[in-house]
Amino acid sequence: MSEPLLVQTRNAVATLTLNRPEIRNAFDDAQIERLTRALRAAEADEAVRVVVIAGNGPAFCAGADLNWMKRMAGYSYEQNLADAEALAEMLRTLDRMSKPTVARVHGPAFAGGTGLVAACDIAIGTLAAMFCLSEAKLGLSPATISPYVLRAMGARMARRYFLTAEIFDAEEAHRIGLLSALVPALELDTALSGVVKQLLAGGPRALAEIKDLIRAVGSGPIDDALIADTARRIAEIRVTEEGREGIASFLEKRKPAWTARKD
Repeated sequence: MSEPLLVQTRNAVATLTLNRPEIRNAFDDAQIERLTRALRAAEADEAVRVVVIAGNGPAFCAGADLNWMKRMAGYSYEQNLADAEALAEMLRTLDRMSKPTVARVHGPAFAGGTGLVAACDIAIGTLAAMFCLSEAKLGLSPATISPYVLRAMGARMARRYFLTAEIFDAEEAHRIGLLSALVPALELDTALSGVVKQLLAGGPRALAEIKDLIRAVGSGPIDDALIADTARRIAEIRVTEEGREGIASFLEKRKPAWTARKD
């Protein structure tokens, strides 16, 4: 029996591949737990600089496994709450990673699969990618994925696609911001490699600080407290070893030390 989640680390990149192609990479409680563990392991591994989420087979991720949904139908409120909290924690773990995350979207990503895409920093897709926030048609709500989807596509478009539960294609996903880039299928891995190369050129601490900065400046008004916070952030990073090395390498016209790649 093949592993339902494949984890490969090479050249500072951890690739987590959903590997249940027979059910279009739908996830259940066990797969959610695997993903959470793998994400935490990648976060803790100093050799990992970038995390890629991918899928095997024709789909990226079809959302919830039907057998899991059948079990949930008989759950109590307390059991449903524990189930939902596990999914919410997996998405939060992905969202809060200090390392850049990239979704490789080669096919359909429905419901929770759309949430996975939205929780990544960058999403690169092909024309075969399709999306659907289908919960309304099941009498449900896309509650756990909603913070990430709203942030990715904006409240106006979320109103439409949450309420209609209609399928939309890769071009529309790119237009509204859910996909960062749209490329031909044969160019997907080349495009992914190009983005990863750009990410690895940045300082590891700088990237982590930038991700934290984006969360801080995007959640409130531009007031005196925010201005002071941004000034503090740049002053602090300038005096770090990485900050000093970055400036020195620029002035000396050489590559910074962190760009040395290791298998």
